[in-house]
Amino acid sequence: MTDLRDGAVLRPARAGDEEGILACIQALADYEREPDAVDNTAEMIRATLFGDDPRAFAFVVEREGEIRAIAIWFLTYSTWTGRHGIWLEDLYVHEQYRSSGYGVALLAALAAECIDKDYSRLEWTVLDWNEPAIGFYRALGAEAMDEWTTRRVTGDALTALAARGASR
Repeated sequence: MTDLRDGAVLRPARAGDEEGILACIQALADYEREPDAVDNTAEMIRATLFGDDPRAFAFVVEREGEIRAIAIWFLTYSTWTGRHGIWLEDLYVHEQYRSSGYGVALLAALAAECIDKDYSRLEWTVLDWNEPAIGFYRALGAEAMDEWTTRRVTGDALTALAARGASR
């Protein structure tokens, strides 16, 4: 647990934080112009983060019972380094709390997790139109991986791809 300068606390998420985390996820979807994209629920968050075998993790910034910011992440593995890393799925600070140091504190906590556990990298994506975030990340020393393009398979294409393997 880390005390922040305004009395907020940065800590690992815990059971009971689900609604606040979900509110941040929805606010992020709204900001990213995808307000109807969130299918997640508090129950799903509870199972994912706090179930018997969690595969995703979260840090939160909380003050007076309010979740003001989140970082949701999971482990990756680099075959080149032979070590794990952290993939930051979502970093979100409610708009009224930006410039309060919460984003830096969350990224610093993730970097410390990497150092403490001997993970080789901390990675994430950012929308190419999100200039405020790009500038923020650049100021922290994050490099763009311009030569890499993210690919994704979902929905019907995912089902069709799975079927290709089953038909052999």
